[in-house]
Amino acid sequence: MHAAGKGNDDDGALKSSHFRGVLLVVVGVGRGGAIKGRETEGFHLFFFSISSSLPFFSGRFISVSALNYTKYRQVGSLRLARIQRHLDKINKPPVLTIQSPDGDIIDCVHKRKQPALDHPLLKNHKIQKSPPERPKMMRMMKEENDGVRRENRSSPSEGIAWQMWHQKGQKCPKGTVPVRRSTVHDVLRSKSLFDFGKKQRTSLPLSRRVDAPDVVSGNGHEHAIAYTGASEEVYGARATINVWDPAIEEVNEFSLSQIWVLSGSFDGSDLNSIEAGWQVSPELYGDSRPRLFTYWTSDSYQATGCYNLLCSGFVQTNSRIAIGASISPVSFTNGNQYDITILIWKDPKLGNWWMGFGDSMLVGYWPAELFTHLADRATMVEWGGEVVNSRANGRHTTTQMGSGHFAEDGFGKASYFRNLEIVDSDNSLSSARDISTLAENTNCYNIKSSYNNEWGTHFYYGGPGNNPECP
Repeated sequence: MHAAGKGNDDDGALKSSHFRGVLLVVVGVGRGGAIKGRETEGFHLFFFSISSSLPFFSGRFISVSALNYTKYRQVGSLRLARIQRHLDKINKPPVLTIQSPDGDIIDCVHKRKQPALDHPLLKNHKIQKSPPERPKMMRMMKEENDGVRRENRSSPSEGIAWQMWHQKGQKCPKGTVPVRRSTVHDVLRSKSLFDFGKKQRTSLPLSRRVDAPDVVSGNGHEHAIAYTGASEEVYGARATINVWDPAIEEVNEFSLSQIWVLSGSFDGSDLNSIEAGWQVSPELYGDSRPRLFTYWTSDSYQATGCYNLLCSGFVQTNSRIAIGASISPVSFTNGNQYDITILIWKDPKLGNWWMGFGDSMLVGYWPAELFTHLADRATMVEWGGEVVNSRANGRHTTTQMGSGHFAEDGFGKASYFRNLEIVDSDNSLSSARDISTLAENTNCYNIKSSYNNEWGTHFYYGGPGNNPECP
């Protein structure tokens, strides 16, 4: 994470967005028990609307932060049992458990017991022990060993806690990987157990035509992205991404900033995608904090793949990075700017797709066995922002992209991607010079790209959503 300051740091505290939340009351009753005079069986969950940041309660009363999630719901014991069986599959027995200040529970799981290896295609998979051959740099950049870029000494001191679960100095033991524990509440915020941890098919990356189906259909997903030309031979991509905490209006909306590495057809069912970046998603995480995330699919978001470690597939090798954990500190307007560097590339020897943080940390990899087209190479890369616009109140959402500022507001206000790079067939990184940009509705969110020697190919992007020009 890099900090370049134009003002005093707020000692790393996340700026929590205030929103309406819910109180989840779990009531266990036996067969024939009664609540409010009605016969009940098993467990029932009741949701009540209350306000803003909630404390965590012990015992049977548990708070769940979720935007506008105020509908009364009953959940029967059979559904709860199905949910619990699923959670038992993905929440592996921990060697050590760490309670994060933001409410997350981080389980340190033995690396050979992690969820990835449950995948049927990985039954005989052996975790790659030899480090991948890293892409050769065209221009070396000075990095600290922890992947945190510090170009301005007004930034935080050494040992910055760039993920909140590290703030008390706790870490996972050697030989384990940190896994954010999933809860019943997380599943209940999704549409169904099948949908939990998955992008909807409407998240298909844009086919690169002005009349692209994704643009015309008005499916609620809006973008401001840069992308390479189709049919290129690509073996990876890199970028440094500015981190903010955009406001989200509805619980089922999100705002993300990410890299897509793609191969396959955009209008078929065989699109392969590997993705990583940061996102704010109240539905997925129950709060409004920006979080490091990954995603993969081999069938156009239909049945395969998921976010983070919420299904089997991604093999984690790093004991310091919890995928899905919150990022801190974050940028603020006219103040210090923080960014994270993400690299995705194909190991030329074993063919697995690796994720790196900075120039020094390996997070883990997507095994080649998971993919069809990406088992060979990628044909397109995209960088940029995406939001969901549900038009829940009959108007465009106020969910922000990036910082919530338009691209023309520039450094310190608008969010940016910088040093966009491509990995070629020789496993070399070079600046992505021939890129195009696209935003469906520039009155709501926009993008402006440029090039200079320090930031290479870069762009500012984002916007506030609803405004007089974006009704």
